[in-house]
Amino acid sequence: MPLRIIVKPQERLIVNGAVLRNGGSHNITLIVETQCQFLREGELISESEADTPCKKLCLTLQVLHLSEDPADVENLFFAQAVEVMRLMPSAAPILLQIQEALAAKQTYAAVKFGKQLMLHERELPIICDSSNVA
Repeated sequence: MPLRIIVKPQERLIVNGAVLRNGGSHNITLIVETQCQFLREGELISESEADTPCKKLCLTLQVLHLSEDPADVENLFFAQAVEVMRLMPSAAPILLQIQEALAAKQTYAAVKFGKQLMLHERELPIICDSSNVA
């Protein structure tokens, strides 16, 4: 079944690693007829924004989602997840949801759980030291 995506004016969309932008002044509708990996601009976290352990992990999940061969990226994710667990044991339930989504090859769901992890990190009274995270 095709997927319908509405792209706002000037909004970026990453599809299988290609960055597309609606250069017009009106919404456009795209119909995706084949399997692909994509993320909207509003769902992205940039490398410069990834300044905490959970943001770095979320960035890794984005790369993993868009990657054709995620094996190397998965290793980085697991190293980062171990470090987040060490710094924030309360993140265990969310990290488990991410791991389960990855095991089921549901990388987009893992990205969404990564966003929840970032919100959880923000709620903590102590800011984690991100200098030790891979």
